[in-house]
Amino acid sequence: MDVNGSAAIISGGASGLGEATARELARQGATVVVADLNEERGKAVADELGGVFARTDVSDREQVRAAVDAAVATGKPLRVVVNSAGIGWAERTVNRNGDPHNPDSYRKVIEVNLIGTFNLMSVAAAAIARTEPLDADGQRGVVINTASVAALEGQTGQLAYSASKGGIVGMTVPAARDLAAVGVRVNTICPGIIDTPIYGFSANADEFKAKLVAPVVFPKRMGRPDEFARLVLSLVQNDYMNAEVIRFDGGIRFQPK
Repeated sequence: MDVNGSAAIISGGASGLGEATARELARQGATVVVADLNEERGKAVADELGGVFARTDVSDREQVRAAVDAAVATGKPLRVVVNSAGIGWAERTVNRNGDPHNPDSYRKVIEVNLIGTFNLMSVAAAAIARTEPLDADGQRGVVINTASVAALEGQTGQLAYSASKGGIVGMTVPAARDLAAVGVRVNTICPGIIDTPIYGFSANADEFKAKLVAPVVFPKRMGRPDEFARLVLSLVQNDYMNAEVIRFDGGIRFQPK
């Protein structure tokens, strides 16, 4: 599948994995829609790439619908959807004081990470279904969702986060089966430790990152957002990749802590 001349929507496209993906898809000739809550940075990225910014809380279905409408309004056929918006959270099921996990924080993580992914995937796929097929196979587009290795090996304190990312993994096969009827493929990437702004720029950031890198098998470093973006592109371009969950982690296996 060639993204040149098509539209692509990337949630969380104003920074980190999403921004790197937006830049890669734009380099390949796609008109990108940066769907993000960060208005200042999102507009800057979209303007630089000749794309469109849509202020989007992915947990709000109407805002997601507006972002998809913005992609359709570019006049380019919507072909690529990348779900990379998400939030982290650290809280034990029962904390050291014996109190249970806050249900509000748990619900918030699920709403953003899992329901947000569902919202954009389903609304955008409906828009893709209205486009003309690209080839004799009836292919119309592709959805790439972002989970995490925490979906498979959640660490202490990752109950909500792992549940949300595990849900994304669990949606992969049924979504691919559902969307086969409209010629849309679905794949999920599970990143490991990737060097994004989430890990900060403080004086002890390097020391903190070194501890994170310790369990990585090879290469002995954090992954880079541009490497993630190239994986997204390869999944878009390879028409036979469908219903797959791909680890992107340098061989790391999360330990309990």
